Amino acid sequence: MSGESPTGLRRNAVGLRDVLFQSVTAMAPAAAIAASIPAGAAFAGGSLPLSVLVALVACLFTASCVAELARRMPAAGSVATYSAQGLHPTVGFLVGWGYAFVESLVPALLLLQLGFTTAGTLHQEWASYPADLWWPWSLAGAVVIALAGFFGVRASARFGTVLGIFEVLVFVVFAVLLISQAGDANTLSVFGTSHTAAGFEGVSGIFAGSVYTVLAFAGFEAAAPLAEEAKDPRRTMRRAVLGAALSIGLVYVLTTYAMAVYLGPDKFAGFGAAGAASWEGVARASFGLFWLLLFLAVVNSTVANANACANVSTRTAFAFGRIGVFPRSFARLHPRHRSPVTGIAVQFAVAVAAILGLGFAYDPLTAFVLLATIIVTVVIGVYIVVNLSCIGYFLRRRRDLFHPVLHLLFPVLGIVTFVPALLTAAGIPAFDFVSQLKAPVSYAGPVVAVWMLIGVVVLGVLLRRHPERVAETGRVHLDELAEDLDPNQPKSPHSPQSGAAHR
Repeated sequence: MSGESPTGLRRNAVGLRDVLFQSVTAMAPAAAIAASIPAGAAFAGGSLPLSVLVALVACLFTASCVAELARRMPAAGSVATYSAQGLHPTVGFLVGWGYAFVESLVPALLLLQLGFTTAGTLHQEWASYPADLWWPWSLAGAVVIALAGFFGVRASARFGTVLGIFEVLVFVVFAVLLISQAGDANTLSVFGTSHTAAGFEGVSGIFAGSVYTVLAFAGFEAAAPLAEEAKDPRRTMRRAVLGAALSIGLVYVLTTYAMAVYLGPDKFAGFGAAGAASWEGVARASFGLFWLLLFLAVVNSTVANANACANVSTRTAFAFGRIGVFPRSFARLHPRHRSPVTGIAVQFAVAVAAILGLGFAYDPLTAFVLLATIIVTVVIGVYIVVNLSCIGYFLRRRRDLFHPVLHLLFPVLGIVTFVPALLTAAGIPAFDFVSQLKAPVSYAGPVVAVWMLIGVVVLGVLLRRHPERVAETGRVHLDELAEDLDPNQPKSPHSPQSGAAHR
């Protein structure tokens, strides 16, 4: 099964290391450590390491579900295919519709961060550099990402691997330095409830902190869309998804612990993403030029994350183009690199339009927060549906493989975990620690609603004119390839010949 498959994507192009770092870089560990996770300190205070540990365990429930489904259904459609098989093809279509939309926006989100982070730091070091000259850096990043995607999955995945190793290594080394400097101040009490912030004492502070920390794990599933280009995908996908969630989760725990004991647990409630009580602030004050490495790691993280999510969006669009749900041009591949060139071109255009349009209409930071709210709201919704799909798939289609813990308990716990995170991301004040969103960030909800409404209309048209295309969202092309190469192999329950995709 080497070479190119009938679907056109290059088979056996990437191995476990490459797809693992596809998920790792999609989680943007450096950016999450420096900017996302500190948001939980306002609630968990010096007990934030415990919140991160709770979030890690919680996210592993959903990661386990994704891994189980990816193992059985290695498909470029990933979450759309899982939902189509586990629930219904119409659900698969809507999941893919929303997932392709937000994943196409992630590069714009990260490249905005690249722009304002670089411009702000250069202005801080050299006052003559304009603080508002952020957009050339964002556009340069967009060009780099497009080129990496154009030269094929090997180039893009290996580019992401190098970037991912660098950002993780920098923060791990810095964490070790902080722990060493803390000396006798090292304490396991940060894994208890005694250091939570005022007003959020005890378990409530831990829970609130973990909800904000859960958002830092988004992206662990990003390896799944590379299934048709990976070696031994049934084994590789499972290891990559679980490995990314677990390994980066442990890095989050280590780095949060290191900073908490270095600053002092009872002073940690004021820790944030900027200022003296931040990762860069501490590095500047006490570790000389080490702040420069942290800055480069965060910049690196934005590029790596944008690259990984561009791979996700273009593969999802390719999968939908292949079955005619999206325009067929999205299934067009470069004759040499086997890269989805239409998807890459559209991805580049969307990124540039969002960067310049929103960045100049508001400002790059406001545009960043608006896009982040749109993206996280849809992605967490997708995670909830995937958990339900895991239950449905193993109860309805593979009852012979059903395991009550893996395929029922874990999905239910995953749903319970992500519902509070969804409410938090959407700014729905169901809990006292959730802040209601203000304009223009509050526009995120209507934007998502309008896009999904358009999806419902498109779905209605397809069901009326081409119902077979919607049914094919559950098609697993690698299973058909295996059957074509080995006629004696039993028909897969996923192949169209078996009728499973059309039930």
